[in-house]
Amino acid sequence: MIRWLFSKTVRDASALHKQVYRMLCAQRDLMTQAAFQLVSAALFDLHKALQEGESTGKIREKMWTCEEVANKWLKPYPHPLWRENIEVLLVAIAVAMAIRTFFLQPFKIPTGSMQPTLYGVTVEPDYGPLWSAAMNNPSQEQAVFQRIYQSQTNNVIPTGWNRVKDWFRGISYVHYVAPADGQVVVDPLIKLFIFNIKQTISIGGVSHTFWFPPDYGESPKMSDGSMMDPFTYRAGLVQGRYFHKGDDVVNLKVIAGDHLFVDRVSYNFHKPARGDIVVFMTKGIPEDQRDLNGIPPDEFYIKRLCGLGGETLQLQQDYVVTGVPNAYLIFGAADGPIGHLVVNGQPLSASTPHFENLYSFDNPDPGAKTIAYHGDGYYGHAMLQRLAPGQQFQVRPGYFFVMGDDTLNSLDSRYWGDFPAESVIGKAFFVYWPFSSRFGWGNQ
Repeated sequence: MIRWLFSKTVRDASALHKQVYRMLCAQRDLMTQAAFQLVSAALFDLHKALQEGESTGKIREKMWTCEEVANKWLKPYPHPLWRENIEVLLVAIAVAMAIRTFFLQPFKIPTGSMQPTLYGVTVEPDYGPLWSAAMNNPSQEQAVFQRIYQSQTNNVIPTGWNRVKDWFRGISYVHYVAPADGQVVVDPLIKLFIFNIKQTISIGGVSHTFWFPPDYGESPKMSDGSMMDPFTYRAGLVQGRYFHKGDDVVNLKVIAGDHLFVDRVSYNFHKPARGDIVVFMTKGIPEDQRDLNGIPPDEFYIKRLCGLGGETLQLQQDYVVTGVPNAYLIFGAADGPIGHLVVNGQPLSASTPHFENLYSFDNPDPGAKTIAYHGDGYYGHAMLQRLAPGQQFQVRPGYFFVMGDDTLNSLDSRYWGDFPAESVIGKAFFVYWPFSSRFGWGNQ
């Protein structure tokens, strides 16, 4: 090993031996027995010289002999440099896929259902809730869109070092000013696998392409079942709206959702525990409940494990949260009762592992039974459908019951019930992007 580090001759000889040996193994069935023996003998002599630490002169002599025999009896491969690079690339891909499948799988938080433990994509200003209001109340559509047009906010886009710091915090900016008078046309987003490649916007016949646009988060379904374009949804754009030259068409600040690694190994050695943040496949949710709640069968969800197989769950009402934004009406959680989860008659508390933050919310008026919504997400657990006040839910053996930490904004087991334990692929392990206060493995 020491000679290999300090002697270029030894390194070259080792590389030659490896290359000739690979070619000999690949072409053995095409060679005569005599040719195979000659190449094998030359390889053996070179290997012996390396193993016995012979002088560099002797090693060069063996290298020359080995190369001469190889050139005579082995067929050269076309484009050897390309072949070698492709082989290295394929091996790297295979190793990466193996790590992803069996050890650590990258996962991106798409929504805010786990806030403030883990954050989804955040857009400022976010006109998506107004879009949702228009969809839910068509008679108010014009008034809603007029409100969008009148509330365009000019985000101040930093420059220099401040822009670099924002990038490390996962913050990007999307700004576009109308280059001419005309109607806006937004083309569909072009994607490749999980990567956003480009999206083009045109006004008055002048086009502008956003290369590698940020992830804007999820968008709701249209009445025909198709998904809305995330860009037009978040930016409050309407196809065909007329702009004048110089108008702000888009001015968004986009904060990336947390990117984390999912530990796919641990659950091979122990069972999931209450409080774990688990990632699971949505295909385990009953089909009728997926259809009812608009859940695709081929996605991954991330929630906190609250109920195990065979347990009886209910919610103990502590407060009523008021002032929840209308955007959350799609989850039916506005101004709803909220409180502690009770498992087999025993209420969880701030001393229960992994539930410390959920039950540490502070009512500014201890004697009151209402608490104003402040947007941070920690209020306890909201009571909905399968866990309404006074209602119990029996988790089936071999099944799990999960909830988001921000239950005022979470589509979870309170809607569609429990799901098979085998749907769980792993648990949250390490937040690797962006470099925020949640970076690392301490956010559980």
